[in-house]
Amino acid sequence: MDAFQKNYPERFVQVGIAEANMMGIAAGMTIGGKIPFTGTFANFSTGRVYDQIRQSIAYSGKNVKICASHAGLTLGEDGATHQILEDIGLMKMLPGMIVINPCDYNQTKAATLAIAKHKGPVYLRFGRPAVPNFTPADQQFEIGKAIVLKEGKDVSLFATGHLVWKAIEACGELEKKGISAELINIHTIKPLDNDAVLKSIRKTRCAVSCEEHQRNGGLGDSIAQLLSGQLPAPLEMVAVNDSFGESGTPDQLMTKYGLDSVNIVEAALKAINRK
Repeated sequence: MDAFQKNYPERFVQVGIAEANMMGIAAGMTIGGKIPFTGTFANFSTGRVYDQIRQSIAYSGKNVKICASHAGLTLGEDGATHQILEDIGLMKMLPGMIVINPCDYNQTKAATLAIAKHKGPVYLRFGRPAVPNFTPADQQFEIGKAIVLKEGKDVSLFATGHLVWKAIEACGELEKKGISAELINIHTIKPLDNDAVLKSIRKTRCAVSCEEHQRNGGLGDSIAQLLSGQLPAPLEMVAVNDSFGESGTPDQLMTKYGLDSVNIVEAALKAINRK
């Protein structure tokens, strides 16, 4: 795709215009009482049209639901130009914007129904690959309320999106080492469930954040801000470290950039040793 962009730049200009128009039209539809849902790649849904989102949707609190697929490294072979890893940061900095990153199909479906009832702008992020579908099909999605998937006493794992399943795998490996990990699914990054985060860390006294996003501006960043003000504790971040992605299979990229269960286990051990 990088070569395609180089050889056919006019096509990418056309795509940018289309997404900008989509956001403007969606904002306008809310004036007539509609609840518009936009949909395209996360890179095009955020980075390419950030000005339109900020000016036409967020600034006036328009009731638009920005639904973004193909986020993160797991976009795979399309390469770095399409693998946006900054979108959560972009969206969560906009005043009044809700930011949701569900972990599987069932949770994504439940979140879609929930945001339709919410009044105001929402960013709903999801990925491209097939991943395990492990949450209940009949779940009730509550914006801003984290879900404790496993209770533990030695370390808190806060995971979002695709990294929730990786964290589940990591819990099994940690258990083999005699470590009791508490796993919490942070499906809503903004507003962050501060009470759930603080309650868990008061018990375990250390934490690991897990996300398919840059360290800067993501879930770990939000948790670090909370802890620095209310409960100083060791925090390790499993995330992309100030780097663009590249072309490859999702599994290859997640391993190369340190976003798999092995890295979560290593981060948990580091956090425990820092207590």
